Formats: sequence, structure tokens, C-alpha cells
Amino acid sequence: MAGRRNVLLIVVDQWRADFIPHLGASFLRTPNLDRLCREGVTFRNHVTTAVPCGPARASLLTGLYLMNHRAVQNTVPLDARHLNLGKALRQIGYDPALIGYTTSTPDPRSTGPRDPRFTTLGDLMDGFRSVGAFEPSMDGYFGWLAHQGYRLPERRTDIWLPEGEDAVPGATSRPCRIPAALSDSSYFTERALTYLKGKGDKPWFLHLGYWRPHPPFVACSPYHEMYRPEDMPAPIRAGSLEDEAAQHPLLGHYLDAIRQASFFERAQGRGAELDPREIAQMRATYAGLMSEIDDCLGRVFAYLDETGQWEDTMVIFTSDHGEQLGDHHLLGKIGYFDESFRIPLVIKDPDTRDQGGRIDDAFTESVDVMPTILEWLGGEIPRNCDGRSVLPLAHGSKPADWRKFLSYEFDFRDVFYDQPEKRLGLDMDEASLMVVQDERRKYVHFAALPPLFFDLEKDPHQFRNLAQDPAYAAEVRDYAQRALSHRMAHAERTLTHFRATPHGLENRLVPTTAA
Repeated sequence: MAGRRNVLLIVVDQWRADFIPHLGASFLRTPNLDRLCREGVTFRNHVTTAVPCGPARASLLTGLYLMNHRAVQNTVPLDARHLNLGKALRQIGYDPALIGYTTSTPDPRSTGPRDPRFTTLGDLMDGFRSVGAFEPSMDGYFGWLAHQGYRLPERRTDIWLPEGEDAVPGATSRPCRIPAALSDSSYFTERALTYLKGKGDKPWFLHLGYWRPHPPFVACSPYHEMYRPEDMPAPIRAGSLEDEAAQHPLLGHYLDAIRQASFFERAQGRGAELDPREIAQMRATYAGLMSEIDDCLGRVFAYLDETGQWEDTMVIFTSDHGEQLGDHHLLGKIGYFDESFRIPLVIKDPDTRDQGGRIDDAFTESVDVMPTILEWLGGEIPRNCDGRSVLPLAHGSKPADWRKFLSYEFDFRDVFYDQPEKRLGLDMDEASLMVVQDERRKYVHFAALPPLFFDLEKDPHQFRNLAQDPAYAAEVRDYAQRALSHRMAHAERTLTHFRATPHGLENRLVPTTAA
């Protein structure tokens, strides 16, 4: 097996970056993730460049910013012309296997309006081969449950209700009704082991997706009681809903619109109404779901160890986006706060064993994952890719021209479960924001709403908007110009390096030889 190069890309859902023990979350027990951090490089300042799931995964797997791939919401199609990681891997001889989902809506020009994929919140991205489907509508998982002999309730999602007829929907210390051996995390793990055991000694690429710690926030036994609510970090939020909502109209909308039912089966009321006790319990359950995933990863890692493949395999651990988890009185992945955008990135590169355990502080983005994998496998990074390979960082060398700030976007146009446009008086193409952020400052630009500006040195949790403060006027201007320049420099450029000349077509990326 010497010289073989395999890639295991682990993509969890809704795992925020500050729930990583290697980065300080000492309350969390994840021995297998800890091992990965010890043997790889952990990137402290890593963000997804878009939320929610569909846009985030589109950026992760195409290497493009939201402004270029334009799959701006889960329900918005991804243009079929875009090259993605799956298609690129096929060009270099890999069969890109996928377990889980990508939350991709197909290009309507490539199919018809009656395509059933348009009735779901996303399906599989073209280019990958599914070896453990979850979408559409979790049919793959529910079918597996039935095949295992589990009797599904009439309303299938009732398996995630708390155990017991007297259970009250909402944040709970009770386990869910499905046993851990039949959980969705176990399902994905079984699919992964089945795939890997069938590959023999052939090189492979596997996108191993997990749905958790995505809601509903209810864990299987014994994970439901693994953590005590009182040991969880307290939420970071303003003293009242009114104080929080006063910061910005968009924040005010979400504080009013987000419902608990999106996070707890059959729960009632607004997410912003959760009290500190309920938030602590929710966080304990969230941590339990993470430990369950970690145990599942332990089974996959053990198989790679047993078969001698661990040493030949690049392992990447990341998430599609984060989770507010009660911070700023919010639930979910929305808006502009760090909790929604900061996510884990851990890379174990067999070529850099001497770097194991290191934490890198460079600014990295989800669009960097695709070019990193392609470079490691010897492929060509597409000209229009907005990301950069982080292999130099993983090797301990930061390029002189590495990015000086983070950038990310959120398009908050109407979707079937939320309609901010009417409330905020916006057209759908005005319902967007972009963030540029470095160690010192954070600027949030809206297409048609007032901007935000935060002094991160004095206000790291972003409570005081200084956009209209005369003392910061010059800095607001500078960061706004930085945002504009960034967008201009990353405008779609698939063909812009070609030009016609009197001598024929010229590729400006290919050096010309002197006559």
C-alpha cells in the first residue's frame, strides 16, 4: 500500500468552532477528535464563507464564494456549469464517494419542473457517487431503520421525541426514542465501514457526512446524560431581548421569527424565549451529540489503523456552519455573528507528521478545502477557485501573500419557512450581507440596510455597533473599501485569463517563450 493516497473528508453539521477541546473546550470529551488534532494541524481562525447548509456546502465543494456560485439558499439551484470537488476528482482518476448529503438543488435547465428534487430542501450534488444516502427526506436512513426491524411510527420524526409519554417537547435531559445503535450517526458509520471494506487496496476518496449535532437537540442514551447542564459555558447575550433587537433590523426580525419547533420536535414558542436553564440543557445535549459522533469516528479510525491505511490517508474534519446555541438570544445559523460562521478545520496530512498537534492562527475559509485536496492528490486547482490550498500552512510555512482578513456572506431572502423581505421592506436581491473581519475590527455591509462595525479589541462579542460613531468613521470607510476591493478581485474569472491576439488565442497563465 506504500505511496497510496486516500482522502477522508469528514463533514459534520452545525458544529461550532469553540466546541473543540484542542481549542479550549475542556468540558467536552472527544478522544478521537483529540487524536486527530494531536496528529494534524488545527486551524483556529476558520470560517464557512456562507450559511445555511446548502450555500455553505456549495462553497465547501466548489471552492467558490456565494457571490460566484449563487446557490444562495438551500432551495436555490446550483448552476450546473460549476466544477465541484466530485467532478474534479473524477478528472484525476478518483471515484468520489459520498455518505450523507450536500443540500444541493439541481439546475432547472438540466431537468424538468416536475423533478421531485424540487419538493425537498436539497439533494445530492452532481459529480459524487452516493454510497450512503440521507436525502431526499432522510429516506435512506428511515429505510435502513425499517430494514433493521425497527417499527417506524406513523410520523417518522417522532423517533426524536423525548422518551416517555409524559415528556414535554423542548430542551430535555431525557433520551430520544431511538437507541444509539440505530441512530443516524450509527447509520452513517455503518455505511462508511461498508464502503471502506469494499475498496480493498484501491485508492479512495470518501466524503463522510454526519447530520449531527444538527437539531433536533435530543440525544440517544447514554449520550443524553453524558454532560451536566451546569458544566456548560453560559450564553453570551444582551441583558434583554429588547436590547439585543435594538442593534439591527435583521437581528430584530430573527429574534421574533425563529421558532423552537425547528430545534425540538413539536416544541412551542420562540427560540429567543429559552431561559438560562433550558439553554444549559440544550448545550449539554449538543455536546452529547458531538461525543456520539466522536465514538462513531473512533470505529472508522480503528478500521483504518487495523488495515494500515491510516498512514496513507489525509483526514480532514470540518463542518458546514456553526450554531448560535442561545448566544445573542438566537438559535440556528443565521445573521452575522461569529457563532454561525466559525467552524472547525483539522487536517492530518501524512506528509507533515512533524507538525502534529500544532494550532495555526492564519485566516482560513471553507473555500480552501477543495484546492487543498486537489493539490495533495496532484490535481489542478481551477482558475476560478476563490480558495487557496492550506498545504503550505499545514507544512508550517505561511505564504507572504496569505489573506489578511476573513470574509463571509449571508443571503436572507424569503424561504418557505421565513419571510424577512416583507418585514424589512426589501426586494429579494437586496436581502444580503457581507462581512470582512480581522483581529481588530469587523465590518458588516448590507445591500439595502444600515451597516455594522465592531471594535473587536474592546467588544469581542459584538454588542456595540460603531458604524455611525464619528471616531470610527475613517475605519468604517477603510473596511467598506476593503470589502468592495475583495469582491472585485474575486469576481467570476473562469475565462478571464484568455485573450485574443493578432497571433491567436493567448493564455496569460502560461509563460510565453521569447522569439
